[in-house]
Amino acid sequence: MRIRYFAGAAEAAGVPEESFEPDFDVTVAELVEQLGADRERLAKVLAVSTLLIDGRPVHERSEYIGPESQVDVLPPFAGG
Repeated sequence: MRIRYFAGAAEAAGVPEESFEPDFDVTVAELVEQLGADRERLAKVLAVSTLLIDGRPVHERSEYIGPESQVDVLPPFAGG
């Protein structure tokens, strides 16, 4: 699974993207928990971010993600 971080999420993760190799489908909640397990700052960003699975917005964190999916992490953006 390919995880891509944007803006503040990339800063919190310390990388613009990374791979996550589950042996089976995981829920969005499980993925978020595992990605933020040892990175407190990233965990906080993930809690308020919009996630896209293969370009489609996630509406429920109980949704399953396949091991070949791409997940985009979009933190809240400020603008004006």
